[in-house]
Amino acid sequence: MIYPVIDGAESFFIKGNSVGLLLSHGFLGTPQSVKDLGEQFAELGYTVYAPRLKSHGTHYKDVEKATHEEWLSDLEKGYKRLKRHCSVIYVVGQSMGGTLAILLANKQQGIDGLILINAALFVPSYESLRNQITPRYIEESKPDIKKQGVVEITYSKVPLRSIHQLQRLMNKITVEELRNVKIPLLSFKSLEDHVVPPENTDYIMQHVSSLKKRSISLSDSFHVASMDNDKNKIIRKTHAYIQENLQGTEISV
Repeated sequence: MIYPVIDGAESFFIKGNSVGLLLSHGFLGTPQSVKDLGEQFAELGYTVYAPRLKSHGTHYKDVEKATHEEWLSDLEKGYKRLKRHCSVIYVVGQSMGGTLAILLANKQQGIDGLILINAALFVPSYESLRNQITPRYIEESKPDIKKQGVVEITYSKVPLRSIHQLQRLMNKITVEELRNVKIPLLSFKSLEDHVVPPENTDYIMQHVSSLKKRSISLSDSFHVASMDNDKNKIIRKTHAYIQENLQGTEISV
């Protein structure tokens, strides 16, 4: 069965200047979770693209068939699309999107920097399911967002097979993989995150080889920080960081 894309969960592209931001949503999320970031980055002049990863934003039975290789491939296609428009590209990854961003940076040498938001290397609530074969579907808790009234498009259930795909993806982030990251890196971590503990970000920062790296704590957001109370802080700090790195670089419109 072919499931239609949920209204509001579509990929989005906004043309701006020659600096591109590739936005990656997280596991079971959609481009809607980074839409506000994207629109505000576009207002600052950037070219923005947020692809919808395979079988996200449709139905939980659809994502059961997807693989982590396909998710990385979708993000890589997004990078190649941006590359046609931009001479400088930063990848902004939320949660699993951060995991994918690290892998993509080691695969594509043309990426100029990474912006990670609660990047996922380890999800404690899924650990007991690592070697399980049942149940087929598991009830998902509501999105981990502190701000009241925010609705994220996601699934009410998650296939066990999809959890295993996520775990295989996170397992790819070895110490060696992190040491290969040498480009500028800005990481955001929510101090109270009920999905991905902030120690995930600490581990990344400790092991990457980037000479220019910075970690910023978020004190008023939970896991989906791209939709939470610190959203504007993420935009402001990201913009400042990129502009700092771009000093002396000619930007075309």
